[in-house]
Amino acid sequence: MIKKVSIITIIGLVVASLAIVAIAKYQRVVPPAITHALSAATGTNGGLADVEADMLIAAAKAGAAPEFAKGTWINSDSLTLDKLRGRVVVVEFWTFGCYNCRNTLPSIKDWDARYRDRGLTIVGVHTPETESEYSFESVRREVPALEIKYPVVTDNDYQTWKAYGVEAWPTIFVLDKQGRIRWKHVGEGRYEETEGVIKTLLAE
Repeated sequence: MIKKVSIITIIGLVVASLAIVAIAKYQRVVPPAITHALSAATGTNGGLADVEADMLIAAAKAGAAPEFAKGTWINSDSLTLDKLRGRVVVVEFWTFGCYNCRNTLPSIKDWDARYRDRGLTIVGVHTPETESEYSFESVRREVPALEIKYPVVTDNDYQTWKAYGVEAWPTIFVLDKQGRIRWKHVGEGRYEETEGVIKTLLAE
């Protein structure tokens, strides 16, 4: 009887595990809780998932930002953080179909217009959420339609997303002139605080 119960339990666990993998594969993204657990178990992401949000990180305590993974660039030639050294960089993880992402665009476009000539570069990392957002033609059509003039790079395989430990759309990072992550915000809002960080880092 005990052996029969054990076998049934094992079969149940296997079926549940396969179901989770199938769902994650279908959605093309592992659920955040599972991602965090896997990262902790494997030691990946270099602790970036644990970067405290909405707090200016002191330069001495700030870690280097991961490089952008290979992708297709819009509004710019291919950029690297090494090329951007000496400039403050705002990195926003977004996707064109995300309502919350669209709500951030007025502020981000305003920062681009106001601070680009003063040393700011904004990079939109387009990490798709739905099937239609994987199409480069769709991204290329949506970027000008949304009046986005700053560089955008596709992240269809989630390599940059994973490197930064991102778990939600939109997520914004602000990097200082040495390429260190000094600020992180998840979701909408905190626009004044983020702009204040940009100003502070431009003045450093």
